[in-house]
Amino acid sequence: MKVRSLTPETLVDELVARIDALPRAAWARVLVDGAAPAAPGSLADALVDPLRARGRPVLRVSAADFLRPASVRLEHGRTDPDSFRHEWLDTGGLLREVLTPLEPGGSGKVLPSLWDAAADRASRASYVTLGEGGVLLLDGTLLLDRWLPVELAVHLWLSPGALNRKTADDLRWTLPAYDDYDPAADVLVRYDHPDRPALVV
Repeated sequence: MKVRSLTPETLVDELVARIDALPRAAWARVLVDGAAPAAPGSLADALVDPLRARGRPVLRVSAADFLRPASVRLEHGRTDPDSFRHEWLDTGGLLREVLTPLEPGGSGKVLPSLWDAAADRASRASYVTLGEGGVLLLDGTLLLDRWLPVELAVHLWLSPGALNRKTADDLRWTLPAYDDYDPAADVLVRYDHPDRPALVV
């Protein structure tokens, strides 16, 4: 295994180049996965403008907007790591409303959010149509063992020590959920130090 050191800027450049190399005749579904301390949403956000500058329509979606209702999500309590790992995400809703419409021959009509977890009600978002050659940037945590259909999967890897050290006190109960999480990604980035990411090649 070889590791290539990058800067945050060159990491963005590398990912933008890989995404833009995906066929423009179809939509490109890109997943950025990582534990909360890795802030995968921040990296996904950083890809938006460079991709648009290359003429790619971009839609940002967060898996956090596709959680199940609290009555289901918290059935075993608010701090159950097994539920967090396996039950919190509405995988069916994410497939139905976001990923399947962007398959070849799909409608391109995507619901950018399904559930407002804070208010515990439907988000009431409107459907949007992603243009031809468009890129979906989906971020979330613990997504890469759910067999989600994407064209490019990026994982921001934290060592166990970094994950333990960087996890906020109110989220420490989630740590056991990562114990056996060994995702397979197209792009694996060592991310213990976000200012000095390293690409595993």
